[in-house]
Amino acid sequence: MIEPELLVATADAHGQINFRNRAWKGVLGASDDPWTHLQEGDHETAARNIQEAVGGTLVTHALFLVDRPGRDEPLPLLLHFVPVASEQGHAVAITGELLVEPTTWTESHTERHRMETLGRMTMGMAHDFNNLLSGILGHLELWRHEDPEGAERAFMHVSTIEQAASDGAELINKVQKYIRQESRNTFGIVDMRALLMDCMTFTRPYWYNEPRRRGIAISFGMRVPELPPIHGAASELRDVFVNLILNAVHAMPEGGELSVWGECVGQQICVHVQDSGTGMTEEVRARIFEPLYSTKGERGTGMGLSIATGIVREHDGAISVESTPGKGSIFTLSFPVALADSPESGPGIHATPALVHDASAAAKGAASILVVDDEAMVRNVVSKLLGLRGYEVRTASSGHEGLRILGKHAVDLIFTDQGMPEMSGRDFAQRVHTKWPNIQIVLLTGDTDLSVDQLVIKRVLTKPFKIDDLIEAISDLV
Repeated sequence: MIEPELLVATADAHGQINFRNRAWKGVLGASDDPWTHLQEGDHETAARNIQEAVGGTLVTHALFLVDRPGRDEPLPLLLHFVPVASEQGHAVAITGELLVEPTTWTESHTERHRMETLGRMTMGMAHDFNNLLSGILGHLELWRHEDPEGAERAFMHVSTIEQAASDGAELINKVQKYIRQESRNTFGIVDMRALLMDCMTFTRPYWYNEPRRRGIAISFGMRVPELPPIHGAASELRDVFVNLILNAVHAMPEGGELSVWGECVGQQICVHVQDSGTGMTEEVRARIFEPLYSTKGERGTGMGLSIATGIVREHDGAISVESTPGKGSIFTLSFPVALADSPESGPGIHATPALVHDASAAAKGAASILVVDDEAMVRNVVSKLLGLRGYEVRTASSGHEGLRILGKHAVDLIFTDQGMPEMSGRDFAQRVHTKWPNIQIVLLTGDTDLSVDQLVIKRVLTKPFKIDDLIEAISDLV
């Protein structure tokens, strides 16, 4: 086993590697091709990541597999591509480390097959989960349309369910983007006080209901004033604070006090999460942010805080912890305040959705739509939402049924699912395009693979989607 050591390299504004440290050469070699030991297919990914960093985009947590002489199994290598300003443009600093393999890892064909099977299962689960979330979000929108007064009365609960479903979709999206080796989304404006209130609502079953069921009590105090906004991804930051709150609850098996408070210090906002639990020794505190390190035994993965640390750093923030055994812990997170003249624009990430949409925004009867999806829940929700906007909608449960409908009725645009039995969405789109080339086709998918023939499929929408996404596609294409 190669001892884990930080790999460092730099590239100039043209993407050419001009420095590699000893650890880099020990793992990836010292030949003219810096990626010679990467597995086939990873060469292009590494070169693309360098070009993105040259263009000013931060690319983190890119996973590569390194073939080593004398090893049956490749070594996993995690690299970060960081743009660095120079006189010629953006140079690139590349850092990375070999991921330490757990002691239980066995280099056998059986284990490799199990991991490959697990990966395929994860991909399938992502597709199914996205379909379920599409149904949840679609029915919430239908409720707002069909019973606006009822939705108004249940506004807090509806908004919480919708936010949880949206965050679930974003979590799956992050997993899929990681598989596709994509860089992060553009950040937006985040209202930290509103985000923390969401986190308190989401975690209430864990710090209020469950302790009461076990005969103990955990009090939750929140003192967060109005704070200046920051730039970031709200769903990722929610993951961080929810994780910290749940960790605090686990640290108080006999009950106690949980406090979250915020403050503005100069050009930074600081958020503190404190518990009165078991606390940590200095040895544990020094290692708490390390990957695979866990104090929860079999209940923990050891990845929660390490992932949280990576998210905080991507937000140009910092995280630290103070702890005393028997007296609890205080986690402190700081983030830079968003500058008023920042070029980043767009709606705030924590935007409260309107309870009633304006149906007049769509020109009634302007387009005839065919919705093809083997999932009845998704098919019915999409057709009802489009019908409420005044469109003439037909539905089909398979590609074959869709072709039969097209043989009898003219349509302007098709929304088709990708994952269908007997005929996939891509195959269906190809057959439609061959016979009716003027019909606009939009692929709806919960899968990870988003590649399409753009001459055939004009747009790809990932599940779950909002009705506004469908309307925008119709407006642009028809």
